[in-house]
Amino acid sequence: MEIKILGGGCPNCHRLEKLAREVVAELGVEATFAKVEDLNQIMAYDIMSTPALVIDEEVKVSGRVPRKDEIAAWIQAAS
Repeated sequence: MEIKILGGGCPNCHRLEKLAREVVAELGVEATFAKVEDLNQIMAYDIMSTPALVIDEEVKVSGRVPRKDEIAAWIQAAS
């Protein structure tokens, strides 16, 4: 599973990455993480605001930091 955090490095982007990494560790799933900070690459995902969470090239949320249980449900569904 590939998880991408889209955003320019703001505090919410860092918080989203931290939560996603915690969920992956708690669930015991294998995942690679990538931070996408390039504006052109972010725009390719057709989102209006960051941070955004992308799991296996599917945008799950943008413009907010989701709750841990939301992230867990998306990761479980993808694995």
